[in-house]
Amino acid sequence: MAVSQVNLRYAMGINMKKKQGMVLLSLLIWGSGQFIVAKQRVKGSLFFLAQVLLLGTELFTGYWLNYFAGQISDFSIRLYGGFFTKGLWGLITMGSVEGIKGDHSTILLINGIIAFMGFIILMGVYIVNVTDAYKQGILLDSLGRKEILKRNKLSTKKKAFPYLILMPAAIVIILIVLMPIIFSVLTAFTNYDMNHLPPAHLVDWVGFENFTKLVSVPIWSKTFLTVLIWTIIWAVAATFSTYFMGLLQALMLSSKYVKHKGLFQAIYILPWAIPGMISLLVFKNLLNGQFGPFNQFLLDTGIISERIPFLTDPVLAKISILAVNLWMGFPTFMVMLLGVLANQEESLYEAARIDGAGKLQVFRRIKLPLLMQATAPLIIMNLACNFNNFGAIYFLTGGGPTNSNLQFAGDTDILISWIYKLTLDQRMFSMAAVMNILIFLFIAVVSLWNFSRTNAFKEM
Repeated sequence: MAVSQVNLRYAMGINMKKKQGMVLLSLLIWGSGQFIVAKQRVKGSLFFLAQVLLLGTELFTGYWLNYFAGQISDFSIRLYGGFFTKGLWGLITMGSVEGIKGDHSTILLINGIIAFMGFIILMGVYIVNVTDAYKQGILLDSLGRKEILKRNKLSTKKKAFPYLILMPAAIVIILIVLMPIIFSVLTAFTNYDMNHLPPAHLVDWVGFENFTKLVSVPIWSKTFLTVLIWTIIWAVAATFSTYFMGLLQALMLSSKYVKHKGLFQAIYILPWAIPGMISLLVFKNLLNGQFGPFNQFLLDTGIISERIPFLTDPVLAKISILAVNLWMGFPTFMVMLLGVLANQEESLYEAARIDGAGKLQVFRRIKLPLLMQATAPLIIMNLACNFNNFGAIYFLTGGGPTNSNLQFAGDTDILISWIYKLTLDQRMFSMAAVMNILIFLFIAVVSLWNFSRTNAFKEM
């Protein structure tokens, strides 16, 4: 009994040393614990390559070797730092020297974001390396090297292949999608505007100053609330007007009393087939208050005695936008609802009629709820698209008519078109970034709340 206890303690001591040694090796040289102790050559080599990538990129993109050789006496990260150190320095400071030959704050910010994301990914690999060394050490002690190699060989084939295939797409998504989003969010916390345009001037971090300005400065808060209210009205009205017009046309075309359905479907789909920008520009000329042919036609026929300012009157301009959007948007829902109606069981409606329900009751109690249930996710998606429907506003009214009581916004401007004016016309990039964040939060909350109430979400 005493001998077995001594052997057990001796074995535990050896195992403990082996596990600790594997972790210590991987802490210093990535993958060395897996490569030397566990004999996992491929895994250990991949972890080591990640360390080589981190250190090699930093050393050979900067002047660290020259500094360590004593060739640089006055070392500064701004001038001699490598990709990661200079990137993180630029992200924190956004430059220290103004002028044409000085620092470009926005480029430093972009490089800093890329360097930070790369550093975080490589640090994640480092953590995985140490964690894996710890787990492999425990398994090595309990199962033995042969069993570990056998299990790892099977699991590597199953797990590594999907990650290998998805890695190029993930890199593209990080650089093309995630990086611009992060840049836009960070811009909201700077003073990036026409008075701070690099490289002539540096951009500085200002914290939540832009957000407080939106609330505390009356002209900004009034403009934001006015534009936000109209944006909500526009998004809701544009979505549901096109939906119910599409529903009306779909019900008419699905009726057994309608002949030549294919011809009518082709005619109704034409507004959808024509590019939206072309349609908007055509309507802009048709509804012109001075030279538009629509006004001229109404004058020639005696319907009106003076021209109607369709696009220059605040109320009429909003009505005109909704009307044009209705003409352009209802075919989308019409085609979609025709497909839904074609797949519905007619016996359900017949049973309701046998029970004494009228046509209106059948539609209101059965058909419409089923249609809304089937198309709810698409309605939410269309609502989000209309919230950011820049083209419908910009190409028809340009956000006008102008309103002197608003800060760089017109009466028909929605948030996205106001952001466009703040960036390209006024170069107030920081305030535009604040609007971007608020739009994202609003759309995300509303869409998530609506989508969570649909049956499609509950089924998932």
